[in-house]
Amino acid sequence: MTGHDGWQPEAPELVRPYVITKGRGLPDEDDLSLITLVTACAGQPQRPARLSPEEQSLLDLCSAGYLSVAEIAGHTHFPLGVVRILLASLMEGGHLMTRPPVARARLADKEILEEVLNGLRAKFG
Repeated sequence: MTGHDGWQPEAPELVRPYVITKGRGLPDEDDLSLITLVTACAGQPQRPARLSPEEQSLLDLCSAGYLSVAEIAGHTHFPLGVVRILLASLMEGGHLMTRPPVARARLADKEILEEVLNGLRAKFG
């Protein structure tokens, strides 16, 4: 239906986040932080049929290996909150598993490095 000036309302291409998440709330930040690593469970050769298209795309993305929550949000172009809610739902269903991020390596002790350097200098000149 067009108005007298030729204006047509645009069809909304965006599905509201409330519809995608089915009204679920955000999980705890400790459960799914930005750097939490997520992957699909290996013991499921067949995809469940009752997943939404958004959940299915997340599961397909996570089946390639570990990705952080931030990377998943970037690949899917979904809002971060929506991604966290959908990932929590897939985790509850047993389709995904998480792993805490790899801890930072300890900084090397300066005294030990100096001893190694002195030993190398003494041996090789």
